[in-house]
Amino acid sequence: MKLYYAPGACSLAPHIVLHELGLPYTPVKVDLRAHKLADGTDFYTINPHGYVPVIELDDGTRITEAHVVLQYLADLRPGTLAPAFGSVERYKLMETLGFIASEIHKGFSPLWYPDTPDATRASTLTKLGKRFDHVSRILGQRQFIFGDTFSIADAYLYTVGSWSHFLKVDLSKWPALQQYLTRIGERESVRKAKSVESTKAAAAA
Repeated sequence: MKLYYAPGACSLAPHIVLHELGLPYTPVKVDLRAHKLADGTDFYTINPHGYVPVIELDDGTRITEAHVVLQYLADLRPGTLAPAFGSVERYKLMETLGFIASEIHKGFSPLWYPDTPDATRASTLTKLGKRFDHVSRILGQRQFIFGDTFSIADAYLYTVGSWSHFLKVDLSKWPALQQYLTRIGERESVRKAKSVESTKAAAAA
């Protein structure tokens, strides 16, 4: 199995899950600016959408979209990082993943572009603040965003939440979220995934 990833992108979430579950895989770094692999392969031939993550199975089948990739990986070790399909708990997890994907992950989008107008940037931060209010209420009551143990939703929320530091989004109003990001960042799986990505990135430089 291959994981196509880009350092700092949302592909860190499945990268964390691969280490959390101890699944064998081959990391393949993608240059998202050039949309090429290290060997010069056009990444659009791998994913026509041009973004990561992509999981490529041994038979050549490719799976995209972070929240779907996360569920696929979790189901390789049933009952570990996601409830069983068909259960109410699984649908609640999917609800959480959908919220992270549409309201937080995509919510950051305008902040990545230096030419985003100030008014748009301000409204984006206001909307994100409301989403942070929601997750902070949850994290003020428990250690994880879904349930009582680490799940694929935590890998996803940690990944996109960590963009706040890079994009200089002040989280001081949400101490529960800050503490959560610190806590999840100390997990061995997170450290390992980040180490692989930083090592590969350095080697490709």
